[in-house]
Amino acid sequence: MKCIYCEYPYTYQLADKQRKCGKCKRKFSPRKVAREKKLESLFLEGCNAREASRQTTMHIATVHKYYENFRRSLALYADEMYKRNSHRVTGYDEYLYLPKSLNIEEAIDKLQHFLTMSYDNKVYNIMMPHTRDIHYDCEDEQSKKLLLKYLKFNKVAKLTKAQSTITKFWDYFETFICQYKGVSDAHFIYYLKEAEWRFNTQNLRQIKYTT
Repeated sequence: MKCIYCEYPYTYQLADKQRKCGKCKRKFSPRKVAREKKLESLFLEGCNAREASRQTTMHIATVHKYYENFRRSLALYADEMYKRNSHRVTGYDEYLYLPKSLNIEEAIDKLQHFLTMSYDNKVYNIMMPHTRDIHYDCEDEQSKKLLLKYLKFNKVAKLTKAQSTITKFWDYFETFICQYKGVSDAHFIYYLKEAEWRFNTQNLRQIKYTT
C-alpha cells in the first residue's frame, strides 16, 4: 500500500494495524482511509449525512465536518474551472433566494443574492452583497417598499423568460436546497457550490451509474 502523504510505494504494517511510510516515516490508518473514501463516495452520490453516518459507523458530527470539507473543495474546484472557461461565458443573471417557508415582507434581510453565469451548458455562481451589507434599513418603510417593488419585478422577469441553462439551474437549486433546514449565511455559499457542481456534472454522473 502506498503512502497517503508522499505516495511512496512501500509502507509496512505496525503492531496496531497502522502503516508507516518507508520514506517520510509518517503513520496512517488504512481502515480510516477506507472509511473516508467511502464517505466521500457517499457524498458524491448525494447521500445525506445521517445515512452516511449509518453506513460508515462514523459519528454524525464527524460526518458533518467531512461534508463541510467536501463542499469547500467543490467551491475551490468551481473557481478553478471558471478560471479556465471564463472566456466562454455567454450569459449571466442575478437571483434572489428566500426559503419558501418565509414571508418576503417579513424576512427581506434573510434574502440570499447571487449572480449566475453560464458557459457550455454549465453555470458558475458568485455571491452578491447581503441586504444588511448594503445598509438596507428594514425598519424604514420607504426602503422596504422600494426593495419589494424591485423583487416583484425581478420575479416576474424571471418567470416570463424562456428556459435556459441559468433558469434550469435556479429550478434545480430550489429543489436541491429544500432538503436542508436552516442553512446559515456563512455556509450558504458552500451549499450553492455543491448544487452548482451537481448540476454541471449530472449528465456525466448519470452515464457513470447506468453503464
